[in-house]
Amino acid sequence: MLPRMEERVQSVSPSQLAALVRDIFVRRGMSETHAALVADVLVWAELRGMETHGVMRVPRYVEFIRKGDLNVQPSIRPELETAACVLLDADRAAGPVAMMEATRAACAKARASGIGFALVRATTHTAALGYYTQSAAREGFAAIAMAASTPLMAYHGARAAGVSTAPLSIAVPGEDEPLALDMASSVVSMGTLMQSRASGTPLAEGSALAADGSPTTDPRAASIPLPLGGPKGSGLALMAECLASLLTANPILAEALERTPESKHHKQNALIIAIDVGRFVAPERFREEVGRLVADLKRLPAAPGTEILMPGERGSRNAERQREALPIPVKLYEELKALSG
Repeated sequence: MLPRMEERVQSVSPSQLAALVRDIFVRRGMSETHAALVADVLVWAELRGMETHGVMRVPRYVEFIRKGDLNVQPSIRPELETAACVLLDADRAAGPVAMMEATRAACAKARASGIGFALVRATTHTAALGYYTQSAAREGFAAIAMAASTPLMAYHGARAAGVSTAPLSIAVPGEDEPLALDMASSVVSMGTLMQSRASGTPLAEGSALAADGSPTTDPRAASIPLPLGGPKGSGLALMAECLASLLTANPILAEALERTPESKHHKQNALIIAIDVGRFVAPERFREEVGRLVADLKRLPAAPGTEILMPGERGSRNAERQREALPIPVKLYEELKALSG
């Protein structure tokens, strides 16, 4: 994770920050329940060291509201539904609101059928997908979530943005905390580009392109992330569009690449799959086997000075370390206070 700006406030408690963010969205017409959920998701990411999906997103969400892309009073409704599947029209809801609705729906389907599949059409920035998969994992489900958005990342071999950064999260119940993967299909996320631009921290070679398609490490020039693993990352992003957007009859990438009027509006689509672990193996045994596997991996020989970490472990440690106070850049904190009025 790239360092943030050096200027910080040192005494913002997570609850204080969540209340500030909640009030910002309540002032703009969001219900207390929805605003509190959005705040919780963003502060959760902040606590875990995922600042790129934390409260730095608030001004952007406010801009979505101003432009009419984010609906603060959505009517989320199922359009298609079977015993194991549901397609939710999110009505341009805030991403956390739509994604938690989909997570609950997928888990309910899985509870009844063993597996549940929820598609989300027409939401906005989904925030950290790990919040939703870990929520499901804590209820005894294995969960997979993907999101599709506008062209942000270069397709392998291209020198222009053609696919989204297509985040992916997978979580399963663990002995204490869920074992949880949360990643983008790009070398660096768009949030990391924004963060490095603000801090002036150079990017690693091979992580981004400038607007003209030339490779760059200059955070001021970088605007197009490169795919993780070349064709693997861009292929993953392409398939995310097929599964989350084309399957919901709400294409994003082709509309943007063809510059249709619809492409001027921000939108995202997503999916979440929940699997009832108890249908296949006793939940206690599953968690024990996860713990056994983790312990075996941690006993493997490691390079000097290197600790073997599991997916989500670094985030859990960050959250524990920062549970009393979060370091927020002064400029961002002042912007949040101004937005709260």
